[in-house]
Amino acid sequence: MSEADRVPSPAAPPAGALAAPEERKGKEPERQKLPPIVSAGVGATAGLDRGPKGQISTSSSFISTVSQKKEAAENRGSPAHLVFPNIKNGKDAPPICLDVRQKQRVSTDDALSSEMKAPAPPEPALPVQPKTMKDFQDDVEKAKSSGDWKAVHDFYLTTFDSFPELNAAFKKDASTSLNTIEDSGINAKFVNAVYDALLNTPQDIQKTVLKGIINSLLREWKGPRTKDDLRAYFILVQNPQFNNTSTLSQKRFKQLVERLLQFISLRLFPAKPEEFPPITKCSWWIPSASKVLALLNTANNLVHPPLIPYTDFYNSTLDHIDLMEEYHTWQSFGNSHRFSFCQYPFVISIAAKKIIIQRDSEQQMISIARQSLVDKVSRRQRPDMNMLFLNMKVRRTHLVSDSLDELTRKRADLKKKLKVTFVGEAGLDMGGLTKEWFLLLIRQIFHPDYGMFTYHKDSHCHWFSSFKCDNYSEFRLVGILMGLAVYNSITLDIRFPPCCYKKLLSPPIVPTDQNTPVGICSVTTDDLCQIMPELAHGLSELLSYEGNVEEDFYSTFQVFQEEFGIIKSYNLKPGGDKIPVTNQNRKEYVQLYIDFLLNKSIYKQFAAFYYGFHSVCASNALMLLRPEEVEILVCGSPELDMHALQRSTQYDGYAKTDVTIRYFWDVVLGFPLDLQKKLLHFTTGSDRVPVGGMADLNFKISKNETSTNWLPVAHTCFNQLCLPPYKSKKDLKQKLIIGISNSEGFGLE
Repeated sequence: MSEADRVPSPAAPPAGALAAPEERKGKEPERQKLPPIVSAGVGATAGLDRGPKGQISTSSSFISTVSQKKEAAENRGSPAHLVFPNIKNGKDAPPICLDVRQKQRVSTDDALSSEMKAPAPPEPALPVQPKTMKDFQDDVEKAKSSGDWKAVHDFYLTTFDSFPELNAAFKKDASTSLNTIEDSGINAKFVNAVYDALLNTPQDIQKTVLKGIINSLLREWKGPRTKDDLRAYFILVQNPQFNNTSTLSQKRFKQLVERLLQFISLRLFPAKPEEFPPITKCSWWIPSASKVLALLNTANNLVHPPLIPYTDFYNSTLDHIDLMEEYHTWQSFGNSHRFSFCQYPFVISIAAKKIIIQRDSEQQMISIARQSLVDKVSRRQRPDMNMLFLNMKVRRTHLVSDSLDELTRKRADLKKKLKVTFVGEAGLDMGGLTKEWFLLLIRQIFHPDYGMFTYHKDSHCHWFSSFKCDNYSEFRLVGILMGLAVYNSITLDIRFPPCCYKKLLSPPIVPTDQNTPVGICSVTTDDLCQIMPELAHGLSELLSYEGNVEEDFYSTFQVFQEEFGIIKSYNLKPGGDKIPVTNQNRKEYVQLYIDFLLNKSIYKQFAAFYYGFHSVCASNALMLLRPEEVEILVCGSPELDMHALQRSTQYDGYAKTDVTIRYFWDVVLGFPLDLQKKLLHFTTGSDRVPVGGMADLNFKISKNETSTNWLPVAHTCFNQLCLPPYKSKKDLKQKLIIGISNSEGFGLE
């Protein structure tokens, strides 16, 4: 394992197949098709206007031609309704309580079409109109001069108390019955006057109006909607209070989320159970609170950037319930009447999701190992313990080719526990050799000379090379490596942008139809900025350019890429080389350009990578994850807590009270973040923390009985730091900084 020591230098089965339930008896409902999860993140706008590109040889030359004039305005569409991706029918939709389903069945078209049919039912009598427009305006003027707003407050209180009151207040003639749809019968001038005055009234009046609207909307609905209901909606949508998107401040929004999470926690683990009704009488509490949280979570994801981090929706209390029971309920019943927190994965923490994935992986490992054993016995062959593992035998000198051959030959064993042996070297794999194999393989594959990935210095990340080749099996190998790392709880030092993990979950379950595209997702300038920030900036400048784009840039819907020293051109759309980029179609050009770079130009490479990952990690549990959470499972969390590392560190040859150890922690805790990351990378092979926190690193400091003139040494495969007994804090700090700053990194250039 010398190469892993650090010395400073002077396609998967469908979801249904994975979770086939046992036959159920009695009154339990039959299993329904496992539905898609409500998306934790809603992609940014993909429906931009489409347009062209010009004769640009490289990204840098394109950027240099863009004018520095820029308007800080980004026109982004935002969905006007909650989006639930991939929902094909009502049965697949997220769980909705009965009364809401009834509401959804009613549409404006239904109401209007029924109204046009004769004969129409008689309209109910409306309350008496409280005031005329002149009366109201007189009351407002008196209130402004006297400061007494009681009359105005009473008017708003009465008017917005219910739909009938609302209609009575603004109907042109309360005594006239209207049976046609040509005239709404609403006094529009009066409505405008009331709303114009509203924003200038005291806060208590404005709150009264909002409270009245909410109460009216929450009242039980009986039967179909009427003409008067439509009139009321028509009046309500004009409320200027709805124009203010910050009706709920970030602080109040977060407090609302926290209260709902606390409500769920208290219901799950009540301090005084006797103070709650029997569970049979309040079984709807938690599902209802979860539905409200789902609406808030979706609304939060529609805002860019989100109002609060997605982690603020985590409920850590759920870490202490039977997660596998929740998971199996969800697998068996989907989003039916059987409630499961897996229907609302945004409330499940990444630590809890990791437990679900690990246990699901263990069950798959045991199942496959058991089947291998049964097959062996059925053929009357002697069982061998090695058949229970994925045994990798590789030569250091042919690491990539041997690994690829082994994984290809043993494709049926990928879900078994991984064991690695280096040919010609004695020793059992107790975890160290496996980690060393990952580190060495990742370092070699991601080296720029290997040509599979391009390292972008500006963003410090790798991206797939667009070079065409005859065999993409090595990209599949990288996908398998990532899958094995998640499956075997190993953190990799891989620097992929967030967009990669979004593509990896597109879709989260491998489609049964092999012709279905995989790894294709909606991408924006934000995604490109995380990989090629300079190019993304240039495209943003093009969108805001105030001059004549066609005359100043002379570009067409064509892009140019250098491949092995040869410049190749690609049309972004049919006949793109003859379509000029103009002010009118530049949005389409930018969108097609980004889609080409992040989707189309690397499709075969990423598809092989996608199938490799899912050949190991195929599980319904992936549907519970956000792209950011997949990244954390693969690479660990960037949040460092060195105090937690200090508390969990083990010692060999040292005691935690020894002077050298006290010097060490004084120095490390005083390091800036970049040096702390370098220390972690030096000793573990990655500057990130496993999902379980610093305790999961099993970090160890060993005494190195050498001269204090020597630098520290690290064994990355065991997360071990060998530290000479330095006599002074100054000497220790100097030697440690030299050591961690001059070590060779994995996964970088």
